[in-house]
Amino acid sequence: MPAFAANLSMMFTEWSFLDRFDAAADAGFQAVEYLFPYDHAPDAIAKRLERNRLTQALFNMPPGDWAAGERGLAALPDRFEEVRAGVETALVYAEATGCRRLHLMAGRADAGDPAALASYRRAVRHAGEALAGRGVELLLEPINGRDMPGYFLDDFGLAERLIGETGLPNVRLQFDLYHRQIIHGDVTMALRRLMPLVAHVQVASVPSRNEPDGEELNWPFLFDEIDRLGYQGFVGCEYRPRSSTLEGLGWFAPFRTAAG
Repeated sequence: MPAFAANLSMMFTEWSFLDRFDAAADAGFQAVEYLFPYDHAPDAIAKRLERNRLTQALFNMPPGDWAAGERGLAALPDRFEEVRAGVETALVYAEATGCRRLHLMAGRADAGDPAALASYRRAVRHAGEALAGRGVELLLEPINGRDMPGYFLDDFGLAERLIGETGLPNVRLQFDLYHRQIIHGDVTMALRRLMPLVAHVQVASVPSRNEPDGEELNWPFLFDEIDRLGYQGFVGCEYRPRSSTLEGLGWFAPFRTAAG
């Protein structure tokens, strides 16, 4: 059965951020992920992981000014020095938390702009090479334009091509089934074809982005398919609970039982 990581930016928000680690472990999760750790000291997060025996599955590199609407810097031609600094900051947190996968957000830019594409390629290569020296994988995630209008990397085909172009084995695909269904559909066939590139999977129901227990996608089939394909990583639960986090964990009960 898949092993799940609770996304602490969306789940367990009834608790303060650091207390969400305790709540996720108490609920039976083996791992956690979140958008950003940078409001908290690396050692404070590391202590919560250690005391709860949780694995840090993933987090994002600094995205620029999130409050002002920035969603990454990699495709912005005049922001490369900030990308470089962000890579170093993220690696400090990765070392403290034992995290082996970091996501580089592309940012909002015209996908048809040659300067944006060149900037993104440069940022991906730089980050990939910097992370390779520390034994960390760099993840690229296509994100749908409905949730994040104007996001540069909104196509799985482009992500696949860019990963191949780098020639770096640590540059991998972050496959969010929610985003895939909205952008292209054909989730199962894409999983089968792209699984050799995949380093992290994420789930949420479509179209609501709630618990993975219904709506457009057949979740029991997809969870079985992930197993059949031999995926060994964590499945990130990047969804918004319909009510309270704990009330919405009925879908997770069989997986918690298997793990426990």
